[in-house]
Amino acid sequence: MNTNRLSEAMEKALSDQMNKEIHAAHVFLSYGIWADDKGYQGIANFLYRHAQEERNHSIKFMEYVLNRGGKPKVEAIPAPPADPESLTACFEGVFKHEVDNTTSIYRLVDMALQEKDWATWNFMQWFVQEQIEEETLAMNLMDKLKIAGGDRATDESLFTLDKTLEKAPNDVPLAQEATGDNP
Repeated sequence: MNTNRLSEAMEKALSDQMNKEIHAAHVFLSYGIWADDKGYQGIANFLYRHAQEERNHSIKFMEYVLNRGGKPKVEAIPAPPADPESLTACFEGVFKHEVDNTTSIYRLVDMALQEKDWATWNFMQWFVQEQIEEETLAMNLMDKLKIAGGDRATDESLFTLDKTLEKAPNDVPLAQEATGDNP
C-alpha cells in the first residue's frame, strides 16, 4: 500500500529545499572560516552557529518528507561562493542568501496552496516566520557594520563588533510579538 501523502512534485520540491538548506549551511560555514582566518573569531562563531541552524532546517525538511511517507533525496551540494572581499561583502552575502531562501520558501507555500496540500502549507508557515527572523538578522548585521564604520571601520570598532556578535543570540524579536510594553 502506498502511504505517501505528498505529490511527486511536492516531494521533489521539499527535497530540493532540504538540499538548499544544506547548501546554506555550507555557505555560512565557509563565511565563518573566512572570518576566523581574518581574526574575527566572534563573527566566525556567529556564522558557525548560523550554519548549524541551517543544517537543522534541512533536517526539518527531511523529517517532514519521511513523516508524510516520502523519501527525501540528498543531492550533490554546490561549492560555496568564493571568500568575500570584506565584512560588508560577507554580511551582504548573508542577506542575499536569506532573500533567495525566502523566495524558495514562498514558492513551496504557493505550491502547497495550489495543490491544496494543507499539511504542507501548515508545515511551511514555520519557515515563513523563520525567514522573517533570518532576513532581519542579516539586515541587523549590515546595520551594525555600518554603525561601526563599514569597510573603513577602526580596529577598535571592529573589535567591539566582533565581541558583540560572539555573544549575540541568533534570534531576533518579531514584529508580531511586539506590544506597548515590549516594543
